[in-house]
Amino acid sequence: MRLFLRCFRLCPRRGRLRLPRGLWDLWSYSRLVLRSLYFNTLTNSDVVMDSLFEPVFWIVDHLTRWFGMVFVCLVVVLTSSILIIAYFCLLPMVLDTYPIAWIVWHICYGHWNLVMIVFHYYKATRTSPGHPPQVKSDIPAVSVCKKCIIPKPARTHHCSICNRCILKMDHHCPWLNNCVGHFNHRYFFSFCLFMTLGCMYCSISGRYLFLDAYRAIQRFKSLDVEPQGVPVTGVGWLLGVLPPGSAPGQSYYKTPPPPFTFKDRMFHKSVIYMWVLTSTVALALGGLTLWHAMLISRGETSIERHINNKETRRLQKSGKAFKNPFNYGRLNNWKVFFGVEKRSHWLTRVLLPSSHPPYGDGLTWELSLHRKDPIEV
Repeated sequence: MRLFLRCFRLCPRRGRLRLPRGLWDLWSYSRLVLRSLYFNTLTNSDVVMDSLFEPVFWIVDHLTRWFGMVFVCLVVVLTSSILIIAYFCLLPMVLDTYPIAWIVWHICYGHWNLVMIVFHYYKATRTSPGHPPQVKSDIPAVSVCKKCIIPKPARTHHCSICNRCILKMDHHCPWLNNCVGHFNHRYFFSFCLFMTLGCMYCSISGRYLFLDAYRAIQRFKSLDVEPQGVPVTGVGWLLGVLPPGSAPGQSYYKTPPPPFTFKDRMFHKSVIYMWVLTSTVALALGGLTLWHAMLISRGETSIERHINNKETRRLQKSGKAFKNPFNYGRLNNWKVFFGVEKRSHWLTRVLLPSSHPPYGDGLTWELSLHRKDPIEV
């Protein structure tokens, strides 16, 4: 009996279905992945959604990384096209028709705005946002990056596109092909601000030129489709399509339309292109600039805005209030952001190009120092 039972254990069951090795490994791996979604009590809906959308995030990150230079070239090409239209189409007309006071105003303001745009865009693209040290140090950290496996100081976050941790990270900007962080945040915001002002300047000052150009193109389009014959009455319906002067006893006097050359057509289309592009960018980029201005006034970045909102809702459930430790007051936030330490810095560091470094090193934040309003302006 014992020998029979031993043989029964050793013999495989005939009715049991055996899966191929590859399918069995795939099934085991899928079951392991499914169980990993709820392996502990810290898992929530955010973790599950991040896991499900990980392939989508991977595709977006790699596309953004690959097309970064394309977006930068697009900014340069579009801005250069507006400059070509301004210098070769509008500037000669301004010099011929405007009074001297308006000529001085347009030349001075336009070139100041252009210098600020070019300077801050170049600095925003070429300046490193800042990274935490890769070696062991005594800098205080609030967590450890799960991808870089290094300590993360306060306000530091990992950028999946750059594949590095960024000090005081705001976001990754594809139009800069760079992250916006501690050392280039001011350049990014200043570029958005002055680009918005420049687009508004072109849109407002060129609105009448746009209307005139649009009407001119519509008028000459109507002349192109106008029939050659002149309708007449009282002679017969066939005479309505006869050439002018072919009817007996009828004379025809008509001033020929003004010549509409290729140069005129390109001038009007260039004005329309400039106005539409600058107006669109002014609306879109103006909204983004206002959003970042609100964040700066509150002492937050785009990522911290999301984190602080979640923390506020979490503490409200327990009857507590959340207070942003990096909010030093509305005016002080702007002073720290622009690096303003005295009154003259509003001119030399805000309204003129300046390469001064931001306040602090992005690794430590002296909260008690800022609380006492250290910047006396």
